[in-house]
Amino acid sequence: MEQLKSILLAEDNKMDIELTLEGLARYNLANEVMVVKDGVEALDYLRCRGKFHGRSVGNPAVILLDIKMPKMGGLEVLKEIRSDPALRAIPVVVLTSSKEEADLVASYSLGANAYVVKPLEFREFIRAVSQLGAFWALLNEPPPNTAKRLR
Repeated sequence: MEQLKSILLAEDNKMDIELTLEGLARYNLANEVMVVKDGVEALDYLRCRGKFHGRSVGNPAVILLDIKMPKMGGLEVLKEIRSDPALRAIPVVVLTSSKEEADLVASYSLGANAYVVKPLEFREFIRAVSQLGAFWALLNEPPPNTAKRLR
């Protein structure tokens, strides 16, 4: 069986974290789901710094990124990811409750691979996350990690 890949979930809402993890676990879609609760933690994880200094080097198969987070918002995180040669090839799916056109346009302008509005109904949320996970963690072939890791 193929090696399952990791997913980085950047989300500050506890209920949305639980629902996302449930959706991914339902179909065993990831080896590991790393949850970070703000944009600063997301970048620390990706760059192996701060409390993530000793983690295994390697990029996740996909980043599920909320827009509205404390310390640093998702759009700022996305901009940082796309400007970093070691990170820019990681697929980023904006998973947000925002239906604002400005957020949608900004996300794609900054290089998001997809923009998904979180469904409000429990079953729909679980189904949407399961489908996202199946595509990005199992079907999509990410580019190899060719850039040197920054430490």
